[in-house]
This record gives sequence, C-alpha cells and structure tokens, in this order.
Amino acid sequence: MAFDVARVRGLYPALGDGWVHLDAPAGMQIPEQVATAVATALRAPVSGPGGIFPSSQRGTAIVDAARRAVGDLTGTDPDGVVLGSSAAVLLGRLAESVSEGWVLGDEVVLSRLDTTANVTPWQRGAQRSGATLRWAEIDIETCELPSWQYDQLVSGRTRLVAVTAASDAVGIRPEVAEIAERARAAGGLVVVDATAAAPFLPLEAESMNADVVVVSASAWGGPPVAALAFRDPRLLERLPPAALDPTARGPERLELGPHAHALLAGLVASVDYLAELDDDATGSRRQRLLTSLGSVQAYQAGLLSHLIAELRAMPHVMVLGDAARRVPLLAFTVANVKAFDVVEQLARAGVCAFADRGNNDVFATLGLGEVGGAVRVGLAHYTTGAEVNQLVRATARLT
Repeated sequence: MAFDVARVRGLYPALGDGWVHLDAPAGMQIPEQVATAVATALRAPVSGPGGIFPSSQRGTAIVDAARRAVGDLTGTDPDGVVLGSSAAVLLGRLAESVSEGWVLGDEVVLSRLDTTANVTPWQRGAQRSGATLRWAEIDIETCELPSWQYDQLVSGRTRLVAVTAASDAVGIRPEVAEIAERARAAGGLVVVDATAAAPFLPLEAESMNADVVVVSASAWGGPPVAALAFRDPRLLERLPPAALDPTARGPERLELGPHAHALLAGLVASVDYLAELDDDATGSRRQRLLTSLGSVQAYQAGLLSHLIAELRAMPHVMVLGDAARRVPLLAFTVANVKAFDVVEQLARAGVCAFADRGNNDVFATLGLGEVGGAVRVGLAHYTTGAEVNQLVRATARLT
C-alpha cells in the first residue's frame, strides 16, 4: 500500500489558506478534480431525461454514472441507488415511505449513537403509525454501542433497525453486522447510516448485513449530494413511491424533481478521487476503492492513536469515548473551559475545530450541555502529523 499525503494535499487548492483544517466533522475540503467536474458540467449543455438529443442523453449518462459510482463505493447494484440532495432528505423520504406499512404495536429500534438525521425521520414515522420506539443505549464510559442489548430490543414486532456505521461525534464504530444480523433474523429492515464511515473505511452492504446504506458525498470532499444504496434493488418496487411520476420505477420511485446534474458529475469525480488515494491501487474502481480506503485507514490509524495519546496525557483534557473500533473523528472537553472558548483559542493558533453545545444526539446522552459542551475535530485524507502536533500544542496551552 502506498499513501502519499504530500501528493494528496496537492489535490486541494483550499489548503493554501494557511489553516490547519481539522474540521472534517462538517465535511472535507473539495479536491480540484471535483470542482473541475462540477464546473465543466455546468458549462456543458445538459437537460432532463427522455429526449433523443445530445444534451438529454448527457444528463441521463451523468445520472447513470452517479449510480454506478455509489454502487462501487457501497458494494451494491447501481439499480438500487437513490440520489438526492442530502442524507437527511433521503432518510426522511425513506421513512415516510416505509412507515406507511406500520401499524399500532409495531416496533422501531434506534440508537443513542446516531445523529438526528437517522433518528428524527423514524421517530416521526413511528408517531404517525403508532409504532413503539425502542432505544439502544451507549456505554457512558466508552461511548460504545453494545450489540448484546439488541437481543432484548429486537423482537418479532420489529419493523426497522436504524444504526450508524460510525459516530460523527465521537468516532465510535459499533458492531453493525452483529446488530443487523439480529434485526434481519426477526424480519426487520436494517438502515445503516455510513456517512461518517465512508471517507475512511471500505464499505460493503452485504458484509454489514444492511438493507439500505446511506452516504453523503460532502463527508469525503464531494459535492452536497447523498444516496441511499439498496442491497436488493427489488425492495424499491415493494415500497410506496414518493415520486411525482406514477410510472417511476426502480430508484426513481424515491426521487423527487429534476437532478442536479453538475453536482452528480462532481459525485462521480469524488468517488474516482477516493479510488486514486493509493498510488498502487489497480483493477476496477471497486477494487481500487477497497485498496485506497484500506491505505487511508492504516495511515490515519497512526495519526489518531498519536493524537488520542497526547490529549489523554494532559490532565485538563478528557477525550470522549474509548473503543478500539473508531474512525478519526473525536470529541474532547477541557476542564473549566467552555467548548466555544476552546475553539476560539484554537482558531488563534490557526486550527479549525468545532464547538458543540452538547444538547443533542450522543452529547446530550453524555450530559455535556451541563459542562459547556464539547470540542469536535476530525482528521482528513490530507491531515499531516505536523498538523496534529499543532493541535496538541495549542490544546496544551489551555490550562
């Protein structure tokens, strides 16, 4: 495996601003090839599907290419890839469709580790249908989501289990395959939000036992578009349609309005970019993705281990979560300093980080709203050891 971070950094014009961009929790910076693909598509004649003229055929080709790219990324059939503007929008549309078949007494299993995007749509669907919500809790000390609790949570009445492949808040990766196996054995639909995992890990719907995998391109430096990847495209035909066109088939049944073709062209370019992160990657795009993301995982594991060790060595810093399985996104608190004050001081040191008030999602479960919130940082493909050390030095001065 050959991951050259210096070469990768050269792909990002935005990195010339002099800041240390550890703001990956909000999405990575945009590689040049993605920006170029979007700009090129905006300049080219592109129109809606159904025509026999070139601009219509070009639009159809872009949509087809986007479905294939997501299929390669998630290990799914392109015929089962639904495209949309964001993960939240697509999950809301999926929840509205799926919940039409729920009745009073059905059960839906959610987790405290998930973001609002993979919780609120299912809560609303349960409220509309009278289904019962059941919650998988996290371990307060480690932030892990124990899979054994699903033995009690999943039953013959379970209609859906929604779970994250990785937390975008604390980076923890639950045992998704084990959780999904329990749900599928009971006949429940399994929806896995892989938005936070996709930039760092090879994905495969089958190995995760997922029925639907959710990804958002902005997480890895793509444009603001997202996708639902169905493990079995035939499931789409069994769902109530959301499309305005009553004749819509396949993924179009859950798509509304015209596609943003330029952004979908950028999506294709962003998946190609992921496949090219390892210089030695060969074969099909799917094979190159597996190799490249495996190299990214190995490279960032070293950086993350160093960062966590340095932060934990500081008596005034508490890193949230302690699990062997994680992606390079993490949160921490500084004793007697509110999170917003911490990120302000980090900004003075040239480091981009986010403050979270601690009133939502996993942070609310941890009670961080009462102690001034948490600081969120994340590594990206272009992060270097020197940048990690700059964060460490700036944090050490916060005493």
